[in-house]
Amino acid sequence: MSFANHPETPGDYGRTPSSGGATRSNGLAIAALVLGIVAVLLFWTVFGGILLGLLALVLGIIGSRRARGGRAPHGKLSIVGAVLGALGLIGSIVIIAIGASILNSDEFKDFNDCVRHADSQSERDQCSQDYEQDSGN
Repeated sequence: MSFANHPETPGDYGRTPSSGGATRSNGLAIAALVLGIVAVLLFWTVFGGILLGLLALVLGIIGSRRARGGRAPHGKLSIVGAVLGALGLIGSIVIIAIGASILNSDEFKDFNDCVRHADSQSERDQCSQDYEQDSGN
């Protein structure tokens, strides 16, 4: 095999011809995909859902724009990473909203007050039973 500007040498047997340009990669797409998967798996934690989800979303958008402009491949990986990051972010926000609504409810405040004033384990158990009845569980 010989190249246009390179005479064939014995060591050239088995080499594949290069395209002449540097190999393009989209590290942002791969990073967004990995962060998006981790964000979806860890959405129940603040670090996993909010931080990693937000990073995946941002990196996915940037990677997608680069791919759309022809400067990088793997545009679909960028989009998938951004979507997974957004799902992790949304899931984490929902978990935080539910937790905040439970902690701010009147039933939980009554339960917390009851436990603070309980002197024995049996009184704490009674507080727990009363909370379950009040909350409808």
